[in-house]
Amino acid sequence: MTVTIDRATPADIAELRQLYYAVYGPHYPTALGTDPAEMSRLIADPHTLWLVARHPGSGGLAASAAVHGEAGSRVGRLEGLAVHPERRSGGLAHALTDELCRRTLETGRLDSVYATVRTVSAGPQRVVSRNGFRPMGVLPNAVDLNSRESLALYARHSPGVLDRRLPVAEVPAPLGPLLRTVGASLGIDYGHVRRTAPKTAPARPTTAARLEMIEAPSFVRRRFHERFPDSERWFYPLHTPNALLASDDDSFEVYAYLNRTGRYCSLIAAAPDPAAAADYLEPITRTLTRAGAGYVEALVPLSEHGALSAFLAQGFIPSALYPAMRPQPDGDGFHDYVVMSRTAEQIDFREVVVDAPLQPFLDAYAAAWASTYLPTLEVAS
Repeated sequence: MTVTIDRATPADIAELRQLYYAVYGPHYPTALGTDPAEMSRLIADPHTLWLVARHPGSGGLAASAAVHGEAGSRVGRLEGLAVHPERRSGGLAHALTDELCRRTLETGRLDSVYATVRTVSAGPQRVVSRNGFRPMGVLPNAVDLNSRESLALYARHSPGVLDRRLPVAEVPAPLGPLLRTVGASLGIDYGHVRRTAPKTAPARPTTAARLEMIEAPSFVRRRFHERFPDSERWFYPLHTPNALLASDDDSFEVYAYLNRTGRYCSLIAAAPDPAAAADYLEPITRTLTRAGAGYVEALVPLSEHGALSAFLAQGFIPSALYPAMRPQPDGDGFHDYVVMSRTAEQIDFREVVVDAPLQPFLDAYAAAWASTYLPTLEVAS
C-alpha cells in the first residue's frame, strides 16, 4: 500500500502522540512526541521541517520524522523517526529520511544534518546509512529509555562542505583513536595533526566558589539569550537550556539542558567564557549527577587544545567527532567539533548491536576509555 508524504499539521498532534507511544512506549524522553504545546510550536517553526506519511484515503499516520533547525544555524537534527509497528519493513523510514534530506541538504538550506541513533538493533543505523549518513561516534549510556541505552552519532553533509574544513595543528593525544577512525570512515586525512600531551589543568584555589543550581526554564532561557545573543558562542546548537549553574561569587555561569526523563544533560554555554568554568568541571559534573543526569556531554572545537585537556582531566571521553560542523562567522571554512562525554553509571555493551561501519567507533571509544580509567601496569623484573 502506498502512502503520501507531506507536512505535519496541528490537527495531527493527537494521532502523532499515539504513534510515538505505540513505537516507544511511555518512556520517550523527547517533547516532539509527547508535549502538545511543543509539538504545535515545532510544526509552526519555520526552521523545522516535520513530515508524516499518511495512509491513502483515511489520512491516518503511518510514520513521522523531522529535521529541527534554528535561526542563525545551518545545522539540522534528524529526530522523531517513528514508523507504526504495523507498517514496518515497508521502507517508510527510508522514504521519510530521504525526503527530509532532499528538502534540506540538497536544496542548500542546511550544511549538515545529524542524528543520534539507537543501538538496540542494526535497523536504525542502516536506515540512516542508506540515506547517506556516516557514523561519527558512539555515545555510551546517553539516554534512559526504560533502561540505559547507548546511541550512535551519524551525520550527512551537503556537497563540498567537508572539503572546506579548517586545519588543526595539534590535539591532545587521547583523541588519536577517534581521529583515525573518523578519517578512515570519511576519507579525511588527519595525519598532519600532532598528538601532544594534554595540558595540565591549574589547581583550583582552596577557597573555590560554591555552585548553585537553578531550574527555572523560563528565567534560564531569558537570561541565556541576554548573555548569548550570538549562537556562535554556544557549545551545543539545537538545545535550549533549562538549568543554570552559577558560582556564589558571580565568577562564572554554566547553562545546561537537563532532561530528567532521559536522565542526560548537555552543557550548552559558559559565561563570561568557557575558560572561566573549565577549572570547575568536576563540581559541575558532580552537581548534575546528583540532579539525576547519568550522562553529561559537551561539544568542544577540535582546535581548542586547552578546553579538550580540561574535559579529559575530569574523566570525559572523546566519544564522537563531527567534522565541518560549524562555519566561521565570515563563512570562510568550517570547524570540526568533538563530543566529550562522561557517564556516572556502569557501561554495558553486551546488549549493543552495531552495524559494521559503526564497529570501529566502538573500538575507538573502548581504547579511549581504557587509557583514561585503567592504570598502566608495570611489570617488575
